[in-house]
Amino acid sequence: MEMTEFLVRIEIALPAGLDDEEREALVAAEARRGRELTEAGQLRRIWRIPGRHANVGLWEAADATALHALLASLPMFVYMDIDVTALATHPLEGGEA
Repeated sequence: MEMTEFLVRIEIALPAGLDDEEREALVAAEARRGRELTEAGQLRRIWRIPGRHANVGLWEAADATALHALLASLPMFVYMDIDVTALATHPLEGGEA
């Protein structure tokens, strides 16, 4: 099955009323899930955006529906503003130009 690459920008806004214990548990669960997705090859690369609770990642999935399922599996999903761009191979990368 051919996979599609997606550039995914995520901004996280945790609720102000979240107590420290809940916040720590949520951050730990998010880190565990992120490692699982990385080990499975679905989250190929990830970069932090300095000064913000945000990141940019290179994800791989069969299609947009499969990507949505992966993103929805993140424990912080309900607190995320997500922007997705599907990527296609550029002719220069394929040696065609």
